[in-house]
Amino acid sequence: MNRKTKPTTRRGFLGQVAGATVFVAASGLVIGRTAVASSHLPQLDPNDATAKALAYTHQSTTDGQMCKNCQLFKGGDAAWGECAIFPGKQVNAQGWCKSWFKKAS
Repeated sequence: MNRKTKPTTRRGFLGQVAGATVFVAASGLVIGRTAVASSHLPQLDPNDATAKALAYTHQSTTDGQMCKNCQLFKGGDAAWGECAIFPGKQVNAQGWCKSWFKKAS
């Protein structure tokens, strides 16, 4: 097979660079909005049905077990963060529930 390739022109190259720049900028905005949105999630109410079923409390009374050292906590070092068990809500880093699972080192 003998294929002829079209040489890249300056105009074509600049168009590709512009397109890539727009894509990278748009990706950054989406990622940034996601991070901001997650910090504005409502705090979990201990009276929520799922919270009650899992005995969630904002303040752990179990030695060495709290949300901040649970594998399911996605809040890092923040005082409040997301938890895989309670999607769309934030839990207190000092909190605890029956689903607590030690964070892997």
